Amino acid sequence: MASWLVKTEPNEYSYADLERDGPSEWDGVKNAQAQIHLRGMQVGDVVVVYHSGGVRAAIGMARVVRAPYPDPTDPAGKRVWVDFQAERVLGRPVTLAELRADPGFATSPLIRISRLSVMPLEESQLSTIERLAGSPA
Repeated sequence: MASWLVKTEPNEYSYADLERDGPSEWDGVKNAQAQIHLRGMQVGDVVVVYHSGGVRAAIGMARVVRAPYPDPTDPAGKRVWVDFQAERVLGRPVTLAELRADPGFATSPLIRISRLSVMPLEESQLSTIERLAGSPA
């Protein structure tokens, strides 16, 4: 099972919105590299939801509940959506500053490619987020 980090602007769609809505499509991703990562997701994969903008912190955990499927708003048929379901809020937000300070994130796209909205997480990186949040793994 793979792990991913997805970024969202909390004023557009927050982790609380995902909790409220139940299983929801992750839409609006247009970047080609982010789309490649969405296509790599499978049902059951772990997803860390990260608030970008003024927050810049990992906020909660979700799970992929529907594998990639065609984006119905894309007339070219190139993009996909994936459905997520919220699982739990982290014990506390884990900030970008904390992750930058951790050597295990030195090569992470979160640090290196700040505009990328969907990225893989190594198992050790997921464990670091869980540890820093004070959440059970």
